[in-house]
Amino acid sequence: MDRTDLLPIGEVAARSGVTVATVRFYEDRGLVESFRTAGNQRRYERHVLRRIAVVRAGQRFGLSLTEIGAALESLPHDRPPTKRDWQRLSRAWHDDLTERIEAMVRVRDGLSSCIGCGCLSLRACPVYNPDDELRVEGPGARRWPEAARGPDDLTSRP
Repeated sequence: MDRTDLLPIGEVAARSGVTVATVRFYEDRGLVESFRTAGNQRRYERHVLRRIAVVRAGQRFGLSLTEIGAALESLPHDRPPTKRDWQRLSRAWHDDLTERIEAMVRVRDGLSSCIGCGCLSLRACPVYNPDDELRVEGPGARRWPEAARGPDDLTSRP
């Protein structure tokens, strides 16, 4: 690796559109990696900009930092990732993101009808969920697809 082509943290932050604190946070979580200068300043390889872009895109699309970190672990640590490396990572996310997209479409299209939340406040709820029958399935919107509901215990999600 050519250590003369390393970027300081401020430049990484500015070019990636995040704050310096966010770059440090991503590093603490193992999502990006830096090298230290003799003066103990952080320096980053240029390809860290793509990693940060992937982290931000993943977050926007509802992936947890744990899920994003697991995907980034598949990338090489001893060299900049190649196009093939990135394609492999995107294939791993493809099915999950497709399922989430389909779930969001079903939620969007079903918001005006019963979602199985147990509130019985819509006129249609007695038709779709009489006597709050769906409560035995657990909390939340039971008629929504699993991908739209997420885990029942939100405190367990990172």
